[in-house]
Amino acid sequence: MKQIRTTLAAVAALTLATPAMADDWPSRPVRVISTFAAGGTADILARVVAEHLSTAFKQQFYVEVRAGAGGQIGVKSVIDAPPDGYNFAIANISHLVLHPLTRPEVTYNPLTDLSNIAFVGGSPVVFSVNSEKSGIKTLKQFVDRSKAEKLTYSSSGLGSMGHLVAENFANIAGIKTEHIPYKGASQALNDLVGGHIVWSSQTLTSTAHLMRGNTLQGLAVTTEERLPDWPNLPTFKEQGYPKATASIWFGLSGPAKLPPEIVRKVNEEINKGMRKPEVAARMREDGVVTKAMTPQEYRAFIEEETKIWGPIIKQVGLSEKK
Repeated sequence: MKQIRTTLAAVAALTLATPAMADDWPSRPVRVISTFAAGGTADILARVVAEHLSTAFKQQFYVEVRAGAGGQIGVKSVIDAPPDGYNFAIANISHLVLHPLTRPEVTYNPLTDLSNIAFVGGSPVVFSVNSEKSGIKTLKQFVDRSKAEKLTYSSSGLGSMGHLVAENFANIAGIKTEHIPYKGASQALNDLVGGHIVWSSQTLTSTAHLMRGNTLQGLAVTTEERLPDWPNLPTFKEQGYPKATASIWFGLSGPAKLPPEIVRKVNEEINKGMRKPEVAARMREDGVVTKAMTPQEYRAFIEEETKIWGPIIKQVGLSEKK
């Protein structure tokens, strides 16, 4: 009987402690993992999110870069972390949709092994070249060259959205490609600038500063229409490739079974933060489209994206799962 009373007391104490923990949270610095190398979209958004949450909760939210394996190292570290609200990651479509469909080593379920808290933003993919070194200035020139010879291109990793968009376009346009995967956008674009590869398939966010300085030439972007802040960047759709529209979107995720109150608080603050005029202006410049979603809406969005990209993955032959 004494043992039963002790057990019941322990359970009661744990039950009472859970809301208290949510009420007191955060009482120490919080880690936000950038799942790709510094300088890429994930890193930029991680710092925007961390800065706003630090101000909102009056506690330090610091960014830790944990790149590698297409971002899986960073995501896995959050999956394995305790659900106490002190470990988050900027996860994107690759981690939540593409990798679980394509990589045999990825065994987690993105809907049950993570708390997917908030949609942060989506950046379209842009094909870019070093015009000075390649002699390519338009998408038509690129397609013509790529039908005659296999041109090397970079993405942020095998099975990444940049990789998938590039291979999908290769199928649509009937071009030859040679994929060189990198750990992140920064190194991939540096090698493009240096002439070590011919073209790159990356987010507009990652490529924007190099295109603004005319170091790289953007050939086409995967939006439905031209972006207001990028009026001279044509879309694939207007150049005859309507099926080449896509977005590499990012959100904030934490370990499974996070206290609902923490999920609610963080979701609300991220939605507020992305609506700040100065943040919204910066996002537009980098081609990032933001949208407020509740955690439930974000979950439904992930499920819908899985339905869209599953058949395309099989069509382009990227699925390694049985």
